[in-house]
Amino acid sequence: MGLKIIGAGFGRTGTDSMKAALEQLGFGPWHHMKELLASPEQMQHWRWIAAGNTPDWNETFANYRSAIDWPSAFYWRELAAHFPDAKVLLTLRSAESWYESFSRTILPVLEARTTPESVGTRVILEGVFGGRGGDRAHAIACFERNTAAVMAAIPPERLLVFNVGDGWEPLCRFLDQPVPETPFPRKNSTGEFRAMVARIEAGGKP
Repeated sequence: MGLKIIGAGFGRTGTDSMKAALEQLGFGPWHHMKELLASPEQMQHWRWIAAGNTPDWNETFANYRSAIDWPSAFYWRELAAHFPDAKVLLTLRSAESWYESFSRTILPVLEARTTPESVGTRVILEGVFGGRGGDRAHAIACFERNTAAVMAAIPPERLLVFNVGDGWEPLCRFLDQPVPETPFPRKNSTGEFRAMVARIEAGGKP
């Protein structure tokens, strides 16, 4: 199948809303952290990648057209090089509001996990934040560095910098798709995220 869309934005920048929008526009199936949470095989494969192994990206994303959110967003450079025809989406929000959301959702879950080989530990806590996800100033600096790096590396014609408040028009223009009549999706609020974590901890699906 091959990736058509590569997400380079951090978790809690509207990645859940974006994956719903992409699916509605015909760019599914999508890869997202929820795929790992729902599949032991996916989790094992990404633990192997997180350990420093180089995967066959074609095989890894054989069944997907879009990759949004961590862990794939950590590898946006490699994916952009491997899939040169894919477009890159950088989902954004203000750094301060991002950290407020991140610190109340993803961060507590990651800090509660003590398995050193976990994808969250290796890719997010260590890979993205250098082990300092709870340091607000440092985490925000990492967020801003990622934004600057993506914008510097990806040509403007291949990149869309997108805030979910922008709605359908810029996304549809970028992907050359008609604008749906339905409202742009709004998914995974803080309450919804916490409910999902509770379901997983109770043995359910994300």
